Amino acid sequence: MRLKRAAALGGTLVLLVTTGACTENKGTSGGNDETRVNTGSIAMDPKESMGPAPEVPGAGKGGTFHVIRQSQISHLDPQRIYSFAGLMNAPLYARFLTTFKDDGSGKVTLVGDLAETPGADVNSDCKVWEFKIKDGVKFEDGSPITAKEIAYGIARSFDPDLTGGPTYIQEWLADTPQYDTKWDFKANKTSLPPGLSTPDAKTLKFEFAKPHCDLPFAASLPYTAPLKPEKDTGVNLDNQPFSSGPYKISKNTPGVELVLERNDNWDPATDPVRHAYPDKVVWNFGPDEEAGANRVIADNGDDQTALGWNGVPSSLIARVTGDSSLTNRSVRGQTPSLWRLTINTSRVPDLSVRQALNYAIDRDGFIKAYGGEATAKAVTTLMPPSTIGWQSFDAYPAGPTGNVDKAKELLAGKTPELVLGIGDDHPEYGTQLKGNLEKAGFKITLKSIPADAKLDETKKKDNPWDLYLDQWAADWPSGAAILPVLFDGRGIKAEGNSNTSFVNSDDINKEFDRVLAVPAGEQGGEWAKLDKQIMTDLAPAVPLFVEQGYYLHGSKVGGIYLSSIFGYPALTNAYVQQ
Repeated sequence: MRLKRAAALGGTLVLLVTTGACTENKGTSGGNDETRVNTGSIAMDPKESMGPAPEVPGAGKGGTFHVIRQSQISHLDPQRIYSFAGLMNAPLYARFLTTFKDDGSGKVTLVGDLAETPGADVNSDCKVWEFKIKDGVKFEDGSPITAKEIAYGIARSFDPDLTGGPTYIQEWLADTPQYDTKWDFKANKTSLPPGLSTPDAKTLKFEFAKPHCDLPFAASLPYTAPLKPEKDTGVNLDNQPFSSGPYKISKNTPGVELVLERNDNWDPATDPVRHAYPDKVVWNFGPDEEAGANRVIADNGDDQTALGWNGVPSSLIARVTGDSSLTNRSVRGQTPSLWRLTINTSRVPDLSVRQALNYAIDRDGFIKAYGGEATAKAVTTLMPPSTIGWQSFDAYPAGPTGNVDKAKELLAGKTPELVLGIGDDHPEYGTQLKGNLEKAGFKITLKSIPADAKLDETKKKDNPWDLYLDQWAADWPSGAAILPVLFDGRGIKAEGNSNTSFVNSDDINKEFDRVLAVPAGEQGGEWAKLDKQIMTDLAPAVPLFVEQGYYLHGSKVGGIYLSSIFGYPALTNAYVQQ
C-alpha cells in the first residue's frame, strides 16, 4: 500500500482495508467465513515501537516447539528470502527496519523494529527518508547493531549472486529495475549504493530520484536485516545466518532439520512483536502432507508440541472437519495468497492459445485436487479480493468447470504441445491439469521440478517450461505490490524474476507508471481496471483460487495465528504448554 506523503509525518496514519472472508485466528478455535474489515495504521510514536511485546494470555517460557514441513525452506539468508515459510521463519532470527504488530484479528500496525519509528519523510515529498536506529539492539555475539550494518545488509542485496529476495528498495535506489548493473556490489563492498547513506551510527538515510511513499512498508521485508561485513559468507550465508533476533541457528541439516536456540543477546525491551517463549524451535523436514498431518492428529510425543506447516491435505479434510476434538487445534481463515497457472509468454507467444487456456480451465476440478472448498475459493482476477479497490470480473467466462468448446474454437484446429512444470511434492496437480487441458485440445507433457528449487528455477528467463503453478501474496494490500511486480516487463533479467510470465507490454508498462503517480487514496479503482486490461490484452496467466488456510497443531501448542499480511502461520507468539 502506498502512503499519502502528508500523513506519514506525525501521529498515527489510519488505513481502512476491506478484505474478503477472513477469520480471527488465535490458535484455539476453528475458523469461519464471515467477512470482516481489516484496519491498519502506521505508529509514529516511538513508544509503540518499543518492547516488550504484550504477553500472550496463557503463554509461558520453556519447551521445544516443532514445525513439520515436507521440504526445506528455500533460503535462510535474509536478503534472499521471499517464500512464505522463509518469511514466517525469518523473524525468529532476524530483525528488520520496520515490522507489523499483528495478532491475526485483522488489526495491523506498522512499527519500527530496528528503527525507532517507521521512518521520517524528511521533505514531505517521499524522496528523502531517515530512520533512527534503536539503542540496545544487538547481534548474537553481543556487538551493537548500528545503521552501518543495516546499510551493509541492504547493499549486499545488490549482489547478482544473491537472488531470490524482493527488489523494491534496490530498484528505487538505482531508479531502474536493472539495479545490479547500476551499482556493482562486488566491486564496491566498502561503500554503499548511491542514495543510501549513514550520516551517523544511529541514522540510516534513503534518497530517491522519484517519490516512494511506501518505503516504510517495503522496509518490513527481510532484506533490511543487518549484517556485519566480516560475517558475510556470500551464498553460504544461506546455511548459517548471523542472528539479530531472539533465536540463533544452532544446527542446520539441509532437508532434514533446522534447530534454533535462544540468542541471549536479544533484548525484549527493544522488540515490539517477538516473545521467544520456547527454548528451542525445531523444523523437521521430510514427511509429506498426509504423513505430517496424521502425526499432528495422533498427538504423540514431540508432535504434541508441533505445528503441521503443510496444512490439512485433501485426503484428510473430511476427517478433520468432522472431528470436533480437533476444533481447538485448528487454525483456519482466508488468505491473501492467490494461485495462478502461469503462462510463459516467451514460449507461448500466441494470445489465442493463452486465451484458450483460460477458457479450458476446470477450476472446480483443480480445487478438488488441492483440497476442496475448505482450502481454496475460485477467482478469475489477478488480484485477490483482499486488495484495496478489488472488483470482480471474468474476462473468459467459462463457468466453474471450463468451456472446452470455446477453447477449441480459439485453437481453430491447432493442438498446442505444452510442457507443464510441476513441483515433485504435488504430482497430483499435474495429473489433474493434464487431464483437464487435453480435453480441450492441448497436448501436455509433465516435467517434475524439485520442490525446494522450483521457486528459483521458474524465475529464470530461459526456463524450459511453458506452464507452471505460481502463488503470490502482496507484501502490503495494494495493487502496487501485485500487478507491477508480476507483470512489468522492464525489469526482466536472466534470473530472479517475479514476472514469471515474462510479459513486456509498452502499453501496460505506461499504465503502471500512470497509476503509481496517482494519489494513494485514488489508486484502488485504477488497479482494478488495470487487472482487467492485463487479463484481456495479455492473458499472461490463468487465475485459479485464493487459499483458505487450514492448519493443525498439537495439544500443547498455543499462540498460533494466520498472519494478516501473508496468510500463513505466524510463529512469533508460539508457546509450549508446560
